[in-house]
Amino acid sequence: MAARGKLIRGVSPVRHESPREVSPVTAAPRSEAAVLLRRGLRLEQVTLAWNVIGVGITAVAALRAGSIAIGGFGLDSIVEMGASTVVIWELTDAGGTRRGRALRLIGWGFYAICAYIAVQSIWLLAIGHHPDHSPLGIVWTAITVAVMLALAWGKIRTGAALGNPVLQTEGRVTLVDAYLAAAVLIGLLLNALLGWWWADPAAGLVIVFYGAREARAALIEAAEHA
Repeated sequence: MAARGKLIRGVSPVRHESPREVSPVTAAPRSEAAVLLRRGLRLEQVTLAWNVIGVGITAVAALRAGSIAIGGFGLDSIVEMGASTVVIWELTDAGGTRRGRALRLIGWGFYAICAYIAVQSIWLLAIGHHPDHSPLGIVWTAITVAVMLALAWGKIRTGAALGNPVLQTEGRVTLVDAYLAAAVLIGLLLNALLGWWWADPAAGLVIVFYGAREARAALIEAAEHA
């Protein structure tokens, strides 16, 4: 009876749970990570598809208006396509061995965007190029600003939840793409409404500083994952 009393008043014996009882506790995080991974891949696939379409549209708009800025934005879309491909390549790597290389590729992609914007903007200002009005360019860049901002927010948030710096970094690439689209849009509108041909290249120079900072951050993080 004494032993029984001790058993009632003291700590009850350890209950050994079956694997079926404990599995939901460990399975939940894995399930959540799988959902986030699929979301990240979908975001990159949408970005890739959007930019494939955008390259064709901007090529037509640039030729019609004689706009170097719109054509340059199409080239930026090609860089963004490369960045999306890199992230899809990294996210499908179960072993996680591609992260450092993916970050380096994205970092250098950032530098490529910055170099292009700087050269294009300075060249346009130097030659005083006056492009024609481009309604198609205005409509496409306006839509692209909204789409790229939404995709960038989704990638950065999903990458943070996954703990994946590659997806977060590429989200910032998409953010730069949105800023560049906004700069091109402002330039096209000011040129169409006020005849300010120089507004587009001047606005583009603002993005160079932001892009260079993100490129440096991506390469530093790549070195940490080497």
